[in-house]
Amino acid sequence: MQLTTILRNMNKLVFSLLLSVLGNIIAWFHMNGQFLSDKYHWLTKSNWWVVLGGIPISFLFYYSTRLSYEHFGYYWAIRPIGFGLATITFALLTWTLLGEVPTFKIIISLLLAVVIILINVWEI
Repeated sequence: MQLTTILRNMNKLVFSLLLSVLGNIIAWFHMNGQFLSDKYHWLTKSNWWVVLGGIPISFLFYYSTRLSYEHFGYYWAIRPIGFGLATITFALLTWTLLGEVPTFKIIISLLLAVVIILINVWEI
């Protein structure tokens, strides 16, 4: 395999992961913005955010899945990777924005999420 082909495929994977993380960040605000303080009233008081927020989230996950499929050549890889990324993103945002400190069980779960991502990204 040529170096350019390897780099093109790697770029698809990296871009897929970035789209997934961005989708998870927006999805976190989409679902959990309601629990933020009143300084984020546009997230807590607006039904329009609930309705319209789903549109960019859908596109981000759609193209993340598509690029992942183009990289791996099969669908199964993206499901556990997406699970791991969603779990880590949720934990970081919940901790930093809502102040919920992860418990020991959650920390172990986050470590397992990292392992799940690495197992599925690593091409053997």
